[in-house]
Amino acid sequence: MAELMPIIETLEHRWMRAWVNGDTRTLKALTSRNFRMVTGSRPCVLLDSTSWLQAAGSRYLCNSYRFADIYVHDLGSMAVFGTQLHLESSIDGQDWSGRFWLTDVWRKSGVRRRWRMVERVISKLEEDAQVLAAVRSLQLWR
Repeated sequence: MAELMPIIETLEHRWMRAWVNGDTRTLKALTSRNFRMVTGSRPCVLLDSTSWLQAAGSRYLCNSYRFADIYVHDLGSMAVFGTQLHLESSIDGQDWSGRFWLTDVWRKSGVRRRWRMVERVISKLEEDAQVLAAVRSLQLWR
């Protein structure tokens, strides 16, 4: 994992900077055709690759982002990236900024051996300290 973390983190920053800059060409190069974006809402909402790429260049805009703690899990030809994300964004001019939990799944292609994002799950962070303490108390290794 030590050598994969900087690779995936660099790809994440490239993907996010491309979104901030409206660079749909770079986004397309880094995004799998099978990509899905899932929002942690009720009910959840899905965007496929085509919908995401079109929205990222015109309707779903990102002004800035900042990652906090970063987690990368190496699964061989796949990697899971997780982080707390501070996002300043809008959808059709309506503000959708805040703190989110972000989980991205990257897959390395078989032929060209390039990493592409295949899935993004984004949801608002749980801020209630009692809930966090309760979940933490479930950890058996403590």
